Amino acid sequence: MNENTTPASAVTGEVERHIFDAELIDEVPEPEPQLTRGQRFMNWWLRSPRVPAGLKSRRAAKHALVDALAFLIRAPWRFIRSVGRGLVAAVRGWRQWVRVHDYREAAEQSEKLADKFVEIRELTLFRWKVTGAVVLAAGAVLAVGCAVYGGRAMWAALGLTAIALAVYGRRKDGAPGRKPVLAGPRTLTWTMDPQMLVDAFRDAKLIGKDESLRLVERAAHDGSGWAVTVDLPATRKAADVLKRRDALASALAVDELQLIVERVRGRGGHAGRVFLWVADEDPYSGPALRFPLLDMEYWDAWRAIPFGRDARSRRIDLQLVWTSLIVGSIPRQGKTCASRLPAAGLILDPFTQLYIFDGKGGKDWQAAEAVAHRYVCGDEQEQAEAVRDHLVELVAEVQARFSRMSALDDEICPESKITPAISRDRELGMPITAVIIDEVQVYLENPAKEEVGGKKTTLGAYIADLLTYLARKGPAVGIVVVLATQRPDSTTIPSRLRAVLGSRFALRVMDWRDSNIVLGEQMNTRGFDASTLLPSHKGVGILRPDGEAESGGDAVAVTVRTFYMDNAGWRSICERGRALREAAGTLSGHAAGDDRPRAIDRAAVVKALGTGSGGSDRALVDLPEPLASVVDHLGDELDQREFVPSAELTEALEVDPGTFAKQMGQLECRPTRHRIPDHTGDLRRVRGYFTADIRAAVERMSDEISSNGEAEADQE
Repeated sequence: MNENTTPASAVTGEVERHIFDAELIDEVPEPEPQLTRGQRFMNWWLRSPRVPAGLKSRRAAKHALVDALAFLIRAPWRFIRSVGRGLVAAVRGWRQWVRVHDYREAAEQSEKLADKFVEIRELTLFRWKVTGAVVLAAGAVLAVGCAVYGGRAMWAALGLTAIALAVYGRRKDGAPGRKPVLAGPRTLTWTMDPQMLVDAFRDAKLIGKDESLRLVERAAHDGSGWAVTVDLPATRKAADVLKRRDALASALAVDELQLIVERVRGRGGHAGRVFLWVADEDPYSGPALRFPLLDMEYWDAWRAIPFGRDARSRRIDLQLVWTSLIVGSIPRQGKTCASRLPAAGLILDPFTQLYIFDGKGGKDWQAAEAVAHRYVCGDEQEQAEAVRDHLVELVAEVQARFSRMSALDDEICPESKITPAISRDRELGMPITAVIIDEVQVYLENPAKEEVGGKKTTLGAYIADLLTYLARKGPAVGIVVVLATQRPDSTTIPSRLRAVLGSRFALRVMDWRDSNIVLGEQMNTRGFDASTLLPSHKGVGILRPDGEAESGGDAVAVTVRTFYMDNAGWRSICERGRALREAAGTLSGHAAGDDRPRAIDRAAVVKALGTGSGGSDRALVDLPEPLASVVDHLGDELDQREFVPSAELTEALEVDPGTFAKQMGQLECRPTRHRIPDHTGDLRRVRGYFTADIRAAVERMSDEISSNGEAEADQE
């Protein structure tokens, strides 16, 4: 063997040292399909800059045709106006020329008018002679033409003169009388004056006095209003327009509910592109909208449930699986009706289980007793304790589902999350389960003393901890939490619970603080304030859907008028739901006459509450903001990470960095600079918080809150 040849075993060993991971591929990947000649031609046609935009799509061709028709309609009048302006401009220009206006002004400015008077007079006489000669020559030429060609020469001369005057009299940017308008495509549309839109943006201080807008898509009538897409000047942001939507509505002289402002995102948008839609009249007036599921015999809980329509009459669907929902408003604004809409979609799926608790104690939810696996109605101590026991049962069920799911193979459970097949498998016993609580504040404010895990708390605080666990851990195993309250304030709905509720719906509330309690911190500064809704708009609210919910657009939130379902329709849906469950053999619990409690390990539940919130002390107290939101965001990572950048926290919590730093400083938790590795592995200095300082602040606040609670108990 040649001494320069490497042995095969050595090569194999070298390869083995460099292969860290591999995957056996059984199937050969399919080759990419070859484009036909027609497909290649269409790709070139759609991408080529040489092809007019009006020929690239049916919509563009329609717009081009409308533009052409508009041009033909306006052309005669524009031509006549241009000829008139040209005639006036020509006479004015000839007059200044024949009077030697420029020479005279120069002499006056140099104070030599007397010295130049003779020259000016001679030049004036000469130009009068030139004018007369030109007139005589033109008249002679016209006379000869008429003699040779007849009346055609006269008409040709008039036509050429008219064209010359029209060209000379056309409006130019910067010319006297020229008003700045939207740049971009325009057509004959009976809509708002473009100058009025520019002035409105200036009055709302969204653009400067010398700035303007550019029209991206021309104004067109869309439904019951006008839609237009504009580009803001450079450095101006669409987010600022959203924040000052009320100022823009005032400048346009319309109610803010008639104005929809959306940032255009994705491939055709950027940070300075804005879509505006202005309703012709109040979009939320008129008769109630009938709930579509009233005509459905069956519904799949995995499908988004019809919830309402926005101002543009687009249907807004609400996804419930993988998320949770809170509905908040003052009394008699449609809160219960809004809560029953998602419940109806779940009721019409026979493979779902329902835990329905009505803190009001009326008959609004009475019909659901026929389909509910667990049902509680009332606000007495006995009912509150029953709610607690059922929630403890459900927390234990979540733990059991995680345990059963971990034993499933990857084909049945590929992502450690529930799937439609798992939820409908009777042997696995993991159906989609919804916890629906109306007037949840009744149970959360219960002051009865409880001892949980050796610590003193209240029954309401314990129920809040149970709901927090279900909203945080439950979605992965098919648990849906729907809460409704007529007192959306920080003392009623604990921050640790609000932080984990994915979808929020706020009907009219008293002020912006209550609106932010439901929708999230600083949502009013982003243009979404439920306190501005009119009292006459029953069932109208602001929906902030979860990331996977269908909101009909890319907006952070949308104003929705919910569908309406009266008590008769609600009873009909509940009757259909019971019939479906009887046919499928899925009727269980209270609806089947079985209210026996399950045997559960309460100690394991208490332990789960502690670890699920990053420590038992943290779970059993209501920490102040923003510390509570920080703890909810970090979860178990609060005990695992050493340092958290401030930018991560402010972005996740959607708060102002300066305000956040000030509030955390008041809680004796101050930021510092620390070196952390970036995506390339290099160390960089960032500003943030050590988790040890955050944990110390949590323990300090927990001890303070616990001491206050014990003092109050001793006084009682």
